[in-house]
Amino acid sequence: MKLMVVGGGGREHAIIKKLKENPAVEEIFALPGNGGIAADATCVAIGAKEIDKIVEFATANAIDYAVVAPDDPLVLGCVDALNSVGIPCFGPEAKAAIIEGSKVFSKDLMKKYGIPTAKYEVFTDLAAALTYLESAPIPTVVKADGLTLGKGVIIAMTRDEAKDAVRSMMEDKVFGESGSRVVIEEFLTGPEVSVLSFTDGKTVVPMISSMDHKRAHDNDEGLNTGGMGTIAPNPYYTPAVAAECMEKIFLPTVAAMNAEGRTFKGCLYFGLMITPNGPKVIEYNCRFGDPETQVVLPLLKTDLLTVMQAVTEGRLAEVNVEFAEDSACCVVMASDGYPQKYASGFEIKLPTETTANIFVAGAKIADGKLLTAGGRVLGVTETAPTLEGAIEKAYEAVKTVSFDNAYYRKDIGQRALAAKIAGN
Repeated sequence: MKLMVVGGGGREHAIIKKLKENPAVEEIFALPGNGGIAADATCVAIGAKEIDKIVEFATANAIDYAVVAPDDPLVLGCVDALNSVGIPCFGPEAKAAIIEGSKVFSKDLMKKYGIPTAKYEVFTDLAAALTYLESAPIPTVVKADGLTLGKGVIIAMTRDEAKDAVRSMMEDKVFGESGSRVVIEEFLTGPEVSVLSFTDGKTVVPMISSMDHKRAHDNDEGLNTGGMGTIAPNPYYTPAVAAECMEKIFLPTVAAMNAEGRTFKGCLYFGLMITPNGPKVIEYNCRFGDPETQVVLPLLKTDLLTVMQAVTEGRLAEVNVEFAEDSACCVVMASDGYPQKYASGFEIKLPTETTANIFVAGAKIADGKLLTAGGRVLGVTETAPTLEGAIEKAYEAVKTVSFDNAYYRKDIGQRALAAKIAGN
């Protein structure tokens, strides 16, 4: 089989490595891929949002199956376009991808179908939003409606911070048209849990839960990033919580999308908070999360391509999806200064032999050398029978990777370890 994976980050590298395990796979093309992915797939210089070129390439190269991984092409209808020329895909159609493409849509969906989430108000008028904030409970959360590369959520601890956030989105257009509408919602408390799930619109198969570390610096300090590391499973996601989520969130969400004529087939990501009043949805994503994918897929025992094809063909119930009972830890190595200004172009030296999975996110090849070319450069993932073991192995593996300007958090997984010790 000839496969095509749309995207070019660490998530796509993790997907490609897993797809390669299927002996029927002859070749994988990555569009656009990156310098690190080039070791595992043929990279093609077509951007993830260049839908027409993606379709043209897929037909010209007789692609048997495609995986559309990032949010932008999903929301733009990449799956629809590929399906229209007879190429089966993993990923939701545009009408279903709106569950991430519009926060207003997803919040209204949850309200309509009684899916637990934070209370909220929607604004299209700056003056009205500022007036509301005069008396809104503080802290509060301000979200841009559209896609913002994971950066359109501001937790405002003061009234002035909330007003500044609204002005930056609606007036200064820091997120372009994505900030034309804003959601101002209730501030929830509790541990966060990420749950990726396979669904064909009928069956929902949650993957191993995970815990992301969004802040740039140790002790959850610094700016929000795309993710500085992850662990799996998440100790706060107990069997009792999982059962409640399936009953009150997962199945109702899939049923709600069906009722709206927006059947979701692909990977549906549930960003959850375990509040004192039970689990609630913080956000939905219409695709694999990054870097969560980098700890979840290494624990998947069932062949990924088999699962994906079952999702596409609406027969997920026929596949026994199994995960290892081990733990996993991913430490993201970034360029110092990320998520703000940082230098790039430094040579990356990787170990010749390692037990770790090294998923490359921001790198290019120049003059035969692998060079840094982004804020998040790569993720180093290790698995072990215990979380302690996975964390220890991941940090040992990090020492075998080097590039100038490298930065990484030293405390990935420590919050989870503390929770396990406390008996949560």
